Amino acid sequence: MKKSTKKILKIILPLSLGVFLIWYSLNSATPLEREQLWQNVTSASPGWIVLSLIFGLLAHISRAYRWKYLLEPLGYSPRLLNSFMAVMVGYLANFGIPRSGEVLRAVTVSGYENIPFEKGFGTIISERIADFVMLLIVIGLALALHADYLLTYFRENEINPLVTGLILIILLAAGIFILKLIKRSEKGFLLKIRKFAKGLLEGMRSILQMKQKEAFIFHTVFIWVMYFLMFYVLIYTVPETAQMPFGVAMVAFVVGSFAISATNGGIGVYPVAIGACLMLFDISRQGGEAFGWITWGTQTILVIVVGGLSFLFLPVFNQKK
Repeated sequence: MKKSTKKILKIILPLSLGVFLIWYSLNSATPLEREQLWQNVTSASPGWIVLSLIFGLLAHISRAYRWKYLLEPLGYSPRLLNSFMAVMVGYLANFGIPRSGEVLRAVTVSGYENIPFEKGFGTIISERIADFVMLLIVIGLALALHADYLLTYFRENEINPLVTGLILIILLAAGIFILKLIKRSEKGFLLKIRKFAKGLLEGMRSILQMKQKEAFIFHTVFIWVMYFLMFYVLIYTVPETAQMPFGVAMVAFVVGSFAISATNGGIGVYPVAIGACLMLFDISRQGGEAFGWITWGTQTILVIVVGGLSFLFLPVFNQKK
């Protein structure tokens, strides 16, 4: 299969899955259920949505600020606005091509802050490792609160966080091993990517060379607290979920975290996954999916608006350079 065909399939297949799930969810509902779903979504309180947007924006700003702690040991100090806009442009790119945002983010700071792509991308990999550790902590908290429900959902959907973590560790170890082999090689074509491998490893090691580790940890925790609050305050937008216990919200947040990566930006999958999860806690599918649509829509609006403005404003902000 040609590389171009593979790239197209990676974009089309997740997007098609999301569209299919939207169609299936709406088509399988009765007219009354669809009407209830629509009423729940359209009657959502704007105040809670605005508060959710604020929490989401704070998380993204904190992520951009946290990045500097990984870049400083490498000798770089990008402007916060450039870092923030690079983060948002990256999130926007993920709606088109899953996981492309990390690459575009590194490309953006490389162009506007003269940070070598391989080093910038290496620091982003380190960030993802820290975020994965936080996700495991959140899963642990959810299991402590409602282990039976969460394990049932994982089992029914064939999700195994431990296997996912093990695969990530194996791939990371294999990647580092391969990069070290390339770094030591003296053969022709490998020499061409030697500099890239060296810079990538240097970027990944920056997490161990930070002088302000406490500040990095603080921002990492803060980001995930904001993510949860962005999610949690929206339970008050739907009558059925307004009395949702904290533990149930934590379980739904974990399910949503996995669902968001299943398709381009979680389109289609996210509301269906949240609805299926909340049905385990005696919340109707219409109420659960309405909450899922409001949550997904709020996150999506934030990324599209701020990411789009960042894409337009980046060259304007840097035109004097």
